[in-house]
Amino acid sequence: MVQLIGAGFPRTGTTSMKAALEQLGLGPCYHMFELLTHPDHLGRWEHAVHDDPVDWDRVTEGYASGVDWPFSYFWRELADAYPQAKVLLTVRDPHRWYTSMANTIFRQMEMVVGAATASSPPETRRMAGVLGPLWESTYGNRTAPDERRAVEVFEAHTAAVVEAVPPERLLVYEAGQGWEPLCEFLGVPVPDTPFPHLNDTEAMHRVMADIEAGRAPASPFTTGG
Repeated sequence: MVQLIGAGFPRTGTTSMKAALEQLGLGPCYHMFELLTHPDHLGRWEHAVHDDPVDWDRVTEGYASGVDWPFSYFWRELADAYPQAKVLLTVRDPHRWYTSMANTIFRQMEMVVGAATASSPPETRRMAGVLGPLWESTYGNRTAPDERRAVEVFEAHTAAVVEAVPPERLLVYEAGQGWEPLCEFLGVPVPDTPFPHLNDTEAMHRVMADIEAGRAPASPFTTGG
C-alpha cells in the first residue's frame, strides 16, 4: 500500500530522496530508474497512461512510496486512490532546475520519445508510448522547452500541488534541508547518519550512456525495489 506520494518534478533531488525514504522504512520507493532498469514494468505504466479506469494497486504493486516520473506525474490520481498517503513536493530554484534538466532529462526524452520510429526496438517504442503522452501533456509538445516555458511549467506545477493538497497532508521540501523536516512530517526518528546525497547528474549520464550503447541501464541504487 502506498504510504507516500512524491509530487515533485524530476531533478529536484529525487534520487537522494528515494534513498532517504527507503532508509526511513518507506521502501521500496519507485523512481524513473526503476522503470529504466525493469523493462517488465512498462506494462503497468502503459495501463496507467492508456486505460480508464486505472487499477493503481496494479501500477504501484510492491512499492510503499514513489518519487520522480512516471510516478509523480500521476500525483493527483494517486492522492485520490490512497487518501491515507502523505504527499511530498520536492522543489528547487526553477532556473537551476532548468539547467539540470537541459543537461540530462530533456536530452534523454528527446532521444527516447523523439527518436522512436516504426523500426525502433519494441522496448523503445513502448517507452515512448508511456513517456511521450506525459511529456506532451506537461510541456505542450514532444520537444524540449526553452527556459521560459520550462520555468512557467515548473512554477505552475508547484502552485497546483500546494493548492490541491491540504497543508497537513503536504510537505514542500527543498534539497539540502536534511532529515529534520522530512522526519517530522513522517513522524519518525531522525537517523544518526547523514542524509543521502546521490549524484543525480552522474547517475543520469551513466543511464543515458547505457541506453545510447544499447545496454540495459544499471541502477545507481544498491538497495530498494
